[in-house]
Amino acid sequence: MLSTYKLVKSAGLLLLIVLLVSCKPAVEDKGFTPIQGFNDEVNKKIEKFLIETTDYSGRKIAVFDGDGTVLGQTPHYLADECLYAFAKDNKDRKPELINLMKTQSNVSLEYVQNRVFFMSGDSLDTWRKRGSDFFKQYYPNKVFKPMKALIDQLQDNDFEVWVVTASPEAMYQEFLANALNIPITHIVGVKSVISNGIITDRIIPPVPQDHGKKEAIESFVQDRPLFVAGNSRGDKEMIEYASMMHMIINPDEHIAHDQTESIADYARENGWLIVRIEDVPADGFPSVSSKEYGIRINKSRELDKVVSDK
Repeated sequence: MLSTYKLVKSAGLLLLIVLLVSCKPAVEDKGFTPIQGFNDEVNKKIEKFLIETTDYSGRKIAVFDGDGTVLGQTPHYLADECLYAFAKDNKDRKPELINLMKTQSNVSLEYVQNRVFFMSGDSLDTWRKRGSDFFKQYYPNKVFKPMKALIDQLQDNDFEVWVVTASPEAMYQEFLANALNIPITHIVGVKSVISNGIITDRIIPPVPQDHGKKEAIESFVQDRPLFVAGNSRGDKEMIEYASMMHMIINPDEHIAHDQTESIADYARENGWLIVRIEDVPADGFPSVSSKEYGIRINKSRELDKVVSDK
């Protein structure tokens, strides 16, 4: 009698365990909405990536470059146009530094640090506001809609989204955080020590330019991302650092003087996702950077004139 009782009790307990396990909430299927502006092949690969990372147990991190990746860069980087528009109206503000910058490549390590040196002495809040106001005036329609839709879906699937850019952190933090709906501290740019709310000229390494972007991810994000997107040769090391998905926007077909192949060819050879998004200057754009200071004009990207990715 006792043995039968124990057997029935054990069977009941087993049944209860089975019921509890079967009732355990499954990982929610967030689904995927094809992104308008991406072709079918890209959308299918993104959907597959989201499915494969559904049960990922570590930090789910996606990193994006700024200019040219999530934000249009024609005819000029917002960082340059905002800085030179201010310099034009404040000609007594560090003129020697402005004259030096005019002789430098605006994608060089020295130049991207000099932008921060120019801003030093002002408050962090001042340049956050200047960057935000300038964005609202001249760049409000320059956030790439397909990239914003991608970021939204990554966030819906529990990804941390970060931006790592060679532009000044103080200038970009506020408007990019608002435009992309990500934490302001997830905007990592060229940064310096902030003392009593004031931007100083003490640069905090690593500077996120070229290989420094990968180092910035290691130093500030502090984990390896599953996904990285960029748009240029300067993003190569950062994109390669992604453990699963590599994306490049509007890669250049031109072979630079110090290279043996274009970044577009490199992307194709390595199976990166290649996305083309139109990036053309807005009508009436002031172009203070080039007209007043001789800064180079970035290439326009018209969808009907791009080279095939096949």
